[in-house]
Amino acid sequence: MKKNLLLAIFALIYFTSTAQDYNPSDSNLKQRDWFSDARLGLFIHWGPFSIPGSGEWVMNERKLTIHNYTNLKDFFNPIDFDAAAYVSTAKNAGMKYITLITRHHDGFSMWDTKYSDFNIMNTPYKKDIVKMMADECHKQGIQLYLYYSLLDWRRDDYPRETGRTGKFSGRTGKSDYASYLAFMKNQLTELLTKYGEIGGIWFDGHWDQTQPEGSADRSSRIDWKYEEIYSLIHKLQPQCMIGNNHHLTPFAGEDFQMFERDLPGENSSGLSFQKASDKLPLETCETISNSWGYNLGDTSYKSTKQLVGMLVKASSLGANLLLNIGPMPSGKIQPEFQNRLAGMGAWLKVYGESIYGTKAGFVKPQTWGSVTQKDSKVYIHILDGKNASVLFDKFPFKKISKAYLLKDRKPVKYSLKNSSAQIQTNFSNNEIDNVIVLEVVK
Repeated sequence: MKKNLLLAIFALIYFTSTAQDYNPSDSNLKQRDWFSDARLGLFIHWGPFSIPGSGEWVMNERKLTIHNYTNLKDFFNPIDFDAAAYVSTAKNAGMKYITLITRHHDGFSMWDTKYSDFNIMNTPYKKDIVKMMADECHKQGIQLYLYYSLLDWRRDDYPRETGRTGKFSGRTGKSDYASYLAFMKNQLTELLTKYGEIGGIWFDGHWDQTQPEGSADRSSRIDWKYEEIYSLIHKLQPQCMIGNNHHLTPFAGEDFQMFERDLPGENSSGLSFQKASDKLPLETCETISNSWGYNLGDTSYKSTKQLVGMLVKASSLGANLLLNIGPMPSGKIQPEFQNRLAGMGAWLKVYGESIYGTKAGFVKPQTWGSVTQKDSKVYIHILDGKNASVLFDKFPFKKISKAYLLKDRKPVKYSLKNSSAQIQTNFSNNEIDNVIVLEVVK
């Protein structure tokens, strides 16, 4: 047998044994339960990459060298940033957690780190963004999750030779993954020891090191030593959840599974190759416009109705929605984002019962809407308002004891015969989502 094949087999055996050895702590399982009930979070893509107004990939897409890109730190002075306002905005939108970019692919650290000079303390702003957000989240009772990029377009020790992005940064040094791994572990240790309790770490995958787009081979070109990284995180904060946006079946040590621009089980974006886990909490991340980071030319804002529909469909599949904003370089949140978040919050004040703490519905999303469930209640979400009634041929409950609109408890007509349920849905109001509550007997 060839040496490479022997090494691959050894790695597979080791990883399998690691998978068997990982037993999440009680606090981690409790955090998973909390996460599954939360259903809605705020994603924040923000940093020096916001300054050119071309999204978070501007360094790669404009082929900027490290020397030229570094100049951005001298312009990053977000005088309008207000951590209390950010957290309040999320809270008023009905969101239960915030996932904050701490370091994106450009290598800029949004906190006071000892392990890189390219950080927030070496800008005109000179204030630790992560600390301010962490303090405010703890104060207002919002959980904080931290995004951390596994790749880096800046560092010489990152394996750029096998990476597919960041090719024009001007790096000439030889890569050294052992050095890069030590760097990441040092930074993660800072994030998990300086800012109080953290709900989870959101890794952005190793897709940079996989085969080219379209290849059936999704394996990585390097050994990331995830078992070391994940073990460190769980040791420092046992409750801290780990998710990794690698678009693959979850690895050992991961505590939730995410989908980028897709609902679980879908792949309309061409990014979601993975099958939805039936064991781990699920999350879908999406944008309000078409961009993650601030983009001057992107005015394609989704409506509040569309965003509510996304939340409902995600919940009906047992998944959270992590909804993104890309604040302006100054730290101001665009009015278009604020208005839509406020609209979602207003909707959830009335209909939150049908979202928070629910599980996937007994049917997948339909053209007319979706179904969520909680205890002895089934919530029928009528999103299109085009049908006079909906029919469930295989209704999985013995009896419907009550049927009414969630908003005002107005009775709704229904019939149930031979496991076939028909629910009247011809409402004359202009609700974004007419939510019908069925109180059922299992």
